[in-house]
Amino acid sequence: MHPTKYTFIEVCAGGGGLSSGLIKAGFTPLLLNDNNKDCCRTLKKNHNNVNVICSSMDQLQLTEYIGRVDLLAGGVPCQSFSQAGLRKGLDDPRGQLMVCFANMIHTIKPKIFMIENVKGLITHNSGDTIQTIITLLNKENLYDVTYKVLNAFDYNVPQKRERVFIIGLLKTKNITFTYPEKSTHHVLLKDVLQNVPTSDGAKYNTTKINLFKLIPQGGCWVNLPEDKQREYLGNSYSSGGGKRGILYRLSMEKPSLTLLCTPSQKQTERCHPLEDRPLTIREYARIQTFDDTYEFIGSMASQYKQIGNAVPVKLALCVGRSLYDALNR
Repeated sequence: MHPTKYTFIEVCAGGGGLSSGLIKAGFTPLLLNDNNKDCCRTLKKNHNNVNVICSSMDQLQLTEYIGRVDLLAGGVPCQSFSQAGLRKGLDDPRGQLMVCFANMIHTIKPKIFMIENVKGLITHNSGDTIQTIITLLNKENLYDVTYKVLNAFDYNVPQKRERVFIIGLLKTKNITFTYPEKSTHHVLLKDVLQNVPTSDGAKYNTTKINLFKLIPQGGCWVNLPEDKQREYLGNSYSSGGGKRGILYRLSMEKPSLTLLCTPSQKQTERCHPLEDRPLTIREYARIQTFDDTYEFIGSMASQYKQIGNAVPVKLALCVGRSLYDALNR
């Protein structure tokens, strides 16, 4: 199916959403890296015979990969850039990871590099932040760099989830890359929340269960009687703002809201459309388009976090196919 084998290295690989999609698109992993032990165990469990190194990315020795890497990818954290300008960003230890990724690019000179990150990165500091990052990544001006926000819902994922993809193409290779076309068909929760394998899941207390009994699909706290609204929201009742994520029940006829690292905190609730409970681990995985056979290692909280942080597999597959085609041309 994939006659040519293109290679990739991924840092900050998390629970393996991006790597799973890239492998399905025809890429072969040379090295996967994360500093979280549970993530590394998950990667080893699901990606047979792949070199998984569990360490901070700045500990990696990559000289043996010079000239061997088609794609260098990673969900490199940008929180430090998102919270403050360049100076704070590069002084912050997490900002240093972006410096480290830039050094990797210029050590191994992959044909393509890609970073996936939060949508807010492109508007932060009136757009200066992302330009600063691009300048940092491309310090020797060897790459043509573009970026685009993609919504997973447009790529066969039953979830509204917007992420920015920054892609650099090595100029000497004359690669032309086109971001994937949006799918003509949208997947909804009713398409995936059936026949889901049983698994662990978080629980609501009795009070919350009784509140959710009053909330229809697609509804939230505003559907409660006013006395119950005031009682549940407390001081935040009169603080203004939408707060529509509070006591939110998903709808079978819609995509999920963005899945987060925990399914049942007050601001991040994603109640099952038909039952008065949070989504289970396997329901989370379905919505993130992992295969049912993909296993997550660690505590229940760790598994939710791995899945909630992941790039949806089918979004990664669509981007991966476009990258594969670019290398093939």
